[in-house]
Amino acid sequence: MFRSNSAGPEITHTGTPIDGDPDSLSELRSPSSSNSFGSLPRTRSAGHSFSSLPNGLRRITKKRKTAWYLQSASVGLVLLFAAFVLVNWWMLSRIQESAQTRGIKFKFLKANSSTFSIREELIKLGKGKRPQKTIYARLLAKAAHALAELNNQPELKDLWVEPYAIASTWKPCAEQRDWEPSDGNAGYIMVTANGGINQQRVAICNAVAVARLLNATLVLPKFLYSSVWRDASQFGDIYQEEHFINYLKPDVRIVKELPEELQSLDLEAIGSLVSDVDIAKEAKPSFYLKYIRPILNQNRVIHFVGFGNRLASDPLPFQIQRLRCRCNFHALRFVPKIQETGALLIQRMRQNVTRLGLLDPHLVGPYAKSTTRGQRNRASKTPRYLALHLRFEIDMVAHSLCEYGGGEEERRELEAYRRIHFPALVEEKKSKKFPSPAALRSEGLCPLMPEETVLMLAALGYNRHTHIYLAGAQIYGGKSRLTALTTLYPYLVTKETLLSPTEIEPFANFSSQLAALDFIVCTAADVFAMTDSGSQFSSLISGYRVYYGRGKMPTIRPNKRRLADIFVKNNTIEWKVFEKRVRKAVRQNKRVFSRPVGRSVYRYPRCHECMCNNTEVPPPN
Repeated sequence: MFRSNSAGPEITHTGTPIDGDPDSLSELRSPSSSNSFGSLPRTRSAGHSFSSLPNGLRRITKKRKTAWYLQSASVGLVLLFAAFVLVNWWMLSRIQESAQTRGIKFKFLKANSSTFSIREELIKLGKGKRPQKTIYARLLAKAAHALAELNNQPELKDLWVEPYAIASTWKPCAEQRDWEPSDGNAGYIMVTANGGINQQRVAICNAVAVARLLNATLVLPKFLYSSVWRDASQFGDIYQEEHFINYLKPDVRIVKELPEELQSLDLEAIGSLVSDVDIAKEAKPSFYLKYIRPILNQNRVIHFVGFGNRLASDPLPFQIQRLRCRCNFHALRFVPKIQETGALLIQRMRQNVTRLGLLDPHLVGPYAKSTTRGQRNRASKTPRYLALHLRFEIDMVAHSLCEYGGGEEERRELEAYRRIHFPALVEEKKSKKFPSPAALRSEGLCPLMPEETVLMLAALGYNRHTHIYLAGAQIYGGKSRLTALTTLYPYLVTKETLLSPTEIEPFANFSSQLAALDFIVCTAADVFAMTDSGSQFSSLISGYRVYYGRGKMPTIRPNKRRLADIFVKNNTIEWKVFEKRVRKAVRQNKRVFSRPVGRSVYRYPRCHECMCNNTEVPPPN
């Protein structure tokens, strides 16, 4: 019989365990033989020792024991092999048949849980339609074999570390100032930022930089309500207002409201309302000095609406660039409600084991202590977790114009979504020849599918016991699309499964606040894995980890073009080759370089404007 704790087969023998050399033991097969020892007792009496037996009988007894051991070993090996084949057959069938499992609550399984217990959970909780096949069935089966073997092997040394020790020589120093405070007497700048929490965060810090550039007073930014995000949260619901105002006081004058004498002005009528249509993306400082400052001087107020990516990364004065870093990494602190719940999530991901992470104080402030309560350190190995941002929401999938293995039904569904949400893209597609889905994928322009993500993690060497925090919005295809991921990595959770209904209720219907919780848990993770390097959420998290991580907070940044070249061979490539190529591709992108010219300091803070390198002489201001 098999036990669910994978203890191995239980072998029961009946009858006499004899099987030896047929020449020497031929008589033993016939009880009627004149030379039979069938009448001998099976156990020794107290008065006889093994050494007193005749030599012939002693040899036969030895052979009996040897034969019994050989027989037991043979049967055991056969049963173990059968169990291995059965387990892997079931795992492959679960991957190929991604049945819809509505109502599944992913939870931590016991350390000795086998794939049989996972199957029982899925059968008990799942109710499914006819499953769909996956284009990666062969590779996923090989991944299942590889993960089974990894359970008995030590982890790779570089799984949880950032390569290249030089990263530790960079230290945060954006808090250092080398200028006099601004009096802000040129006028008032108002900003109503659009998008989600990530776009809003960038808009806030860009507005701070523009206010200093124009010697203006900044009115506390407001957030535009979006029908997409459906979140009415304002600045004070997410960030600490007083800390923001006071921390930046030596840099920019910030007030909560526009003065009364200016509140009655019709800003649109006087030409002080400026939208994203009026400002090019990545506008240079010269644009603001030439076109915005005259309006500010004349009307005493200007209102930016949208303000998404409306300030260039370069060229920018050294201290203005440093101010952007200071705003993003020091001035924006989450409100206590978000900090407390974020600390609770971190604590549960670390399984309540005492450990204060490098970034905890910067993310959750005074609640960082709450992550150190609970059990004392167990031995030398403390629990670690990987945070995964899976960009596979329907808007991302539909806008990419790629295909994801769902056939004609998927194509019709995504086309209908585009007609409603991306009508301009639909019209452009009609009038202009677009690359084929296969060409888009080969160029790395398609988001990684959940199946590709699990293959990447398995190839890198993360075993089945890896605790994974899944961040992001609703996955296109629902939980059935996550079957491969949750089957091969059963210790996968989300904030919804880690928190009780009472704990998560204050954040219901506030997508930006929920995203802030994801931001905290992903940033504090031992390893952060993104599936789309163009995601602003992933970029901000990556930058935060670089700034405060001391070279000890690795981030997996897959090169989708290189991975696409590997995945296209899924029907022929052998697992060892696949493993080697994926590891090489990811390792090259795992390294963090200094900020390239023209790239965002929020994502690449490893530059002299934001950080200090003890081994180099910084350039002059």
